[in-house]
Amino acid sequence: MEPNDLPIVVLPLDLSDDSAAILIDFLHDLTAALERHYAGQLLRRQQSTPEPRSPDSSDSTKIDPPF
Repeated sequence: MEPNDLPIVVLPLDLSDDSAAILIDFLHDLTAALERHYAGQLLRRQQSTPEPRSPDSSDSTKIDPPF
């Protein structure tokens, strides 16, 4: 096994409801902190990548995924 084969994050199993809620809150806070810290870079990336084209309304073969 190589070091890169190891998982980056090991999720705990069998958390209580309260512990799961605390973990989710922590992850939301962490994500928000990362977004604030890297906001400038995120904005530059969004400006440099082209906007996705909206599907043509006449094209009924395209189906949006449920997520």
